Amino acid sequence: MNTAEKPGEYETRPGVTYATHDSVALQGDLYLPKGGGPYPVLVGVHGGGWVQGVRTQFQHWGKYLAARGVALFAVSYRLAKPGQKTFPHAVQDVLAAIQYVRGNAKDLNIAPDRVGVFGHSAGGNIGALAALAGKNWVGGYPQDAHAKEGVDVKVFAGVYGVYDLAEMWNKYNVQSPRQNNIAMFLGEALTENRKLYFDASPISYAVSANNKIAVHLSVGTEDDLVDRHAHTDAFVLALKQAGFFVRTTILQGGPHYWGSDPIDEPNSFSGFLAPRLMRFLAEKL
Repeated sequence: MNTAEKPGEYETRPGVTYATHDSVALQGDLYLPKGGGPYPVLVGVHGGGWVQGVRTQFQHWGKYLAARGVALFAVSYRLAKPGQKTFPHAVQDVLAAIQYVRGNAKDLNIAPDRVGVFGHSAGGNIGALAALAGKNWVGGYPQDAHAKEGVDVKVFAGVYGVYDLAEMWNKYNVQSPRQNNIAMFLGEALTENRKLYFDASPISYAVSANNKIAVHLSVGTEDDLVDRHAHTDAFVLALKQAGFFVRTTILQGGPHYWGSDPIDEPNSFSGFLAPRLMRFLAEKL
């Protein structure tokens, strides 16, 4: 992997509009290495239970990665509201971000054949769908400036992601029956449409036809929101069965919601993940 000529040098370009979908202007923050290149890039997809969250969750990762020769495009996407589903809309937003960085690769000093996705929690769900099954939903917005660009990616990196939506619907149904975020995101309950939940679960796309994509998954052993065994462990097994290159970082004592913590903070879970993720990216992106 290329590294910045002067380690630590990078630039940020906040609030870049990458597409307008259904009258919603979609923006992202670019973190770009300076000098040398062209550089690989990750599209960052934030968490927040499909209904909230902000792209500034990636502010520490953007600086860390860009200083080490990996660009990051941390994006906002459409969030679900009562009566307003955002599947597959949010996936299509992330696909547009992939097309944006590829279509502007020359101006951004990015290598168009070295694109990946980095998703946290709900963003792990949306990002994994874009990475493993993007072609299922591409083409929904032909007016996009870069709609003709490809959506294939080389890697997916997920942090405490949600990979089985039926399991997560059940958990929400027990813990917060008044507002089931999965049902809000998909527009229907599991009991109304099980096929929809299969289609929106990344584990459904852990098949040999997709195994050219390398995957890194990280999760804490004490995650009280997204069950490690039902999501990360089950996804890893399915990916390995289908012949994917898979690496994991398991964080002892790690809860949920640590992905936006400062990387240089003492005993930071993000700090523990960072060099391991970089090693994966150096090999596969």
